[in-house]
Amino acid sequence: MPTQKPAWSWGHESDADVTLSDSSLLAGISWNDAFEGSTGRGVKVCVIDSGIDNDHPAIAGAVKGWVEPILDADGNVTYNVEHHEDLYGHGTACSGIIRETAPGVELYSVRVLGQRLSGKAATFSAGLRWAIDNGMQVVNLSMGATVPEYFSVFHELADEAYFNGTILVTAANNMPIISYPSLYASAISVACYEGASFSEPIEFYYNPLPPVEFGARGVDIKVAWRDGGYINATGNSFAAPHITGIVSLLLEKHPGLTAFQIKTVLRNLAKNVRKP
Repeated sequence: MPTQKPAWSWGHESDADVTLSDSSLLAGISWNDAFEGSTGRGVKVCVIDSGIDNDHPAIAGAVKGWVEPILDADGNVTYNVEHHEDLYGHGTACSGIIRETAPGVELYSVRVLGQRLSGKAATFSAGLRWAIDNGMQVVNLSMGATVPEYFSVFHELADEAYFNGTILVTAANNMPIISYPSLYASAISVACYEGASFSEPIEFYYNPLPPVEFGARGVDIKVAWRDGGYINATGNSFAAPHITGIVSLLLEKHPGLTAFQIKTVLRNLAKNVRKP
């Protein structure tokens, strides 16, 4: 049975797969200048997900903090900062991909999803609020909300992250439905790119057909999972952390880059952009 393609994904046979001309104005941005020698060392990366298995070989103790938003009956939020486990495997998978690209990052686990990979929009927004307020440099969001009444809540949080220098890397929904903050212009949106090489961990593509902007590996890839194991999985969830790792490489070597500067660099260095 062929692998079910996630929504928003594209590949070499799609209209979005064209070789794009680069601007001579941006020609000075080079691969070596952007990435050479960087491991993402010291960059604070928050993974908002189902938790992270810190003992997994793919994680190797990289988690420096744990947070779990707790909502009471009145909607008030407290944060449990005790060590927690991955309740599903999804957060460990995303974190392992990030470390594959940027092994020097400091991971922070914000657990908002349970054993069925489900959660509440209010808990999700509280987790994102914590990441922004606590100076996370990059936030990996391989999840999204679809509840209409939270559209403006996440829009405000995404804008606040943008202006505060917190980079949101978001996976587009696997289904052809709108979710947020994955499709906000202030975030870096990612979907699977079919045909991306398994031999080049720092490989990504620019999508000229918005709203999803970038593509990376995410179809039938080996990912870390619960109990120290690995599985083969497909989804936009696993494309986003590739970009999170790449952004972390940029931020170690070039601290202080803003979201629009990072998008400009990524667009210029994408594999399908032709140098003038």
